[in-house]
This record gives sequence, structure tokens and C-alpha cells, in this order.
Amino acid sequence: MNTIIKGAAAALVLLGSALPAIAEDIYFTLYNESSRSLHYFYASPSASSSWGGDLLAGGHTLRAGYNGTVTIADGSTECYYDFKFIMADGSQTEVGEVNICELGSYTIYD
Repeated sequence: MNTIIKGAAAALVLLGSALPAIAEDIYFTLYNESSRSLHYFYASPSASSSWGGDLLAGGHTLRAGYNGTVTIADGSTECYYDFKFIMADGSQTEVGEVNICELGSYTIYD
């Protein structure tokens, strides 16, 4: 009887490890150390072929020398994301494969 209980517990552990990771909201501080205001910030899982919505939605900007908290709450379980920054002067920068699961902050430079 004791062996059956151990076998059932082992099966539950194996089933639990086969389940996908639970999506969590990711928060990090974005520092704008460039000389321009950030007008648009997009992030999407690196495996995706399209950008998510603007994370500065609502007409917000991140002025040069300022910082703000970014929330990525898209329901994804991915850790590697691509970022796209569009500055006040229209210049764009894309950064690939940022590990947001281990990211405490990210800094934009010129």
C-alpha cells in the first residue's frame, strides 16, 4: 500500500512539471538617459512576428533624464522580448532578446 501512494505522488509531480509556466505580469524601471523624449515603446515576445501595443499609450512620453515603471501584462509565459523605441524626433531603435524575467531596469542611451 505504501508503494502505491509513493507511485501516485510521483505521477502527480510528473504531471505538474508538464504544465506550462503561469503567466505573470512583469515590472521594471525604464530609464531614459538619452537626449530625446521617448514617445512610443513597444515590446513583444522575441518569437512573435508582430509588435504589441504601445506601452506608453494614452499620449504619455518619457522625457530625457526621467524614468518610469513599465508593466508587461500580455499573458505570455515567454522571458525573451524584443523592444522598439520611437523617440520624439522619429528615430527608432530595436533591441532583441531582452530577458524580461530577470530584468530589474533598462536604460535607453543615445
